[in-house]
Amino acid sequence: MTPLRYADHTDGVADLYLPEREPTHLVVHLHGGFWRQAYDRDHARPVARALAEAGAAVVLPEYRRVGAGGGWPTTCEDVRTALERLPSLLPFVPRTVTLSGHSAGGHLALWLACSGARVDRVVPIAPVGDLRHAAATGMGDGAVRDFLGVDHHVDDADPAALLARHRPAYPIEILHGTDDDVVSIENSRGLVAAHPWVGLVELGGAGHFDVVDPQSAVWPRVQQALLDPPTD
Repeated sequence: MTPLRYADHTDGVADLYLPEREPTHLVVHLHGGFWRQAYDRDHARPVARALAEAGAAVVLPEYRRVGAGGGWPTTCEDVRTALERLPSLLPFVPRTVTLSGHSAGGHLALWLACSGARVDRVVPIAPVGDLRHAAATGMGDGAVRDFLGVDHHVDDADPAALLARHRPAYPIEILHGTDDDVVSIENSRGLVAAHPWVGLVELGGAGHFDVVDPQSAVWPRVQQALLDPPTD
């Protein structure tokens, strides 16, 4: 693992995982944790190691979180800065880039897709993609309220609203476990119902953390989505 720095603040760092051979594909994976300071990129490292062993380069950006200067819009601006500065930090030029994220990281990946991120594919995993639905159902014990600060920011931060205004030119494929009791799959089903061009793969019997566990039964399908060449 090689540390990278994309900004001067404490959380302006990222981890780079390289495969044994020269990579052509890069996965940028944003960790979850309901945007809260208690959760950082450490718990995403098994994902990064598994993907690197499969032949991809992987970057795990950190970002400022609620409780340490993060929240809207700072958290989103951090991940946008990380993505924009990556080309100058990498020791190689990737042929293709997949942007991914789990849970709150999936929200950030979708937000970046709506904000003009220059990637080839977006694969949110169990994302909090519809902030209004998440807030209304009490998801994360007030996590959306804590992230936004005040409700009037919701449309600018909410992929469910932003996708109505901006359709990225590249494919978006959501992966979500049917037995997720942290971020209900109904959140993703509602988003896809409103925006049918967004793909949804329902992973039967999978919980919230199974989808990012390289030892789980559904991991091969998740890994395939992250590593397959992007298609229109």
